[in-house]
Amino acid sequence: MGRRKKGNPVHGWLIVDKPAGVTSTQVVGKVRWALDAQKAGHAGTLDPDATGVLAVALGEATKTVPFVTDALKCYCFRVTWGASTATDDASGAVLERSDRRPAPADIEAALVAFRGDILQVPPQVSAVKVEGERAYDLAREGVEMDLVGRPLFVDRLEMTDGDVDWAEFEMVCGKGGYVRSIARDLGAALGCLGHVGWLRRTWSGPFDANDGLSLEEVESLARTPDLHARLKPLQLGLCDLPELPVSEAAAHRLRHGNPGEVLSGADHGETCWASHLGQPVAIGVYRAGAIHPTKVFQV
Repeated sequence: MGRRKKGNPVHGWLIVDKPAGVTSTQVVGKVRWALDAQKAGHAGTLDPDATGVLAVALGEATKTVPFVTDALKCYCFRVTWGASTATDDASGAVLERSDRRPAPADIEAALVAFRGDILQVPPQVSAVKVEGERAYDLAREGVEMDLVGRPLFVDRLEMTDGDVDWAEFEMVCGKGGYVRSIARDLGAALGCLGHVGWLRRTWSGPFDANDGLSLEEVESLARTPDLHARLKPLQLGLCDLPELPVSEAAAHRLRHGNPGEVLSGADHGETCWASHLGQPVAIGVYRAGAIHPTKVFQV
């Protein structure tokens, strides 16, 4: 006999308003414990010092995580002028200082180069892999790396407030954005140096920080029906994909990994999700009147 998986089959999303001082992995662990869930993950890492929305996927919702991480996200953050740091934020050792301070007009002019499709070099202390190892592990060992620029789509980047020594911004961007790199590169472009003073993710795809529970609330509601009642349905992670209803017979075929006919169409080759009576059945590719499944939900 095989061993029963530890925990219960909990499916859906729990939205947490992450505080500063904890890692995203620690938040996931706390949520998994509080719901006594078999499986959990998150849709996009937040730095330990960052706050804001962290969408925790439970059970079958983990299959929808890639679609949330690919979605647009919004960050509010402060850039502190006059110093570069080893981590590109306030937690790192100061590497260099500058007495120069940018004028608001100069900041506005510099922002143009940070909008649209850009190339962004990740921070030395980041989760990108270098020859199989995480950059942050190599950085802690004193290894300096020439990290390769990565494409990033910045939908919007605006200055919202400022003073002599700092400026605050709001940025909407796609997958793989490092706010710390924006601060570092903006400071370099302005000739005054800069690093992130604070950072908050206000929304990510369909999830908003205003709907999130604090960690204190997660702990106080742990192992109670009230916490389960705060779960959001797993199909929220599929909100950017077309929903195609299927019959009960087609749902049965899809759940066994076979193509299933749909009751409405989509564009040929488009990734969609199949539903039966409003419940998710599978994710797949639409071709010739049927969904060909790539992921199947066992709910």
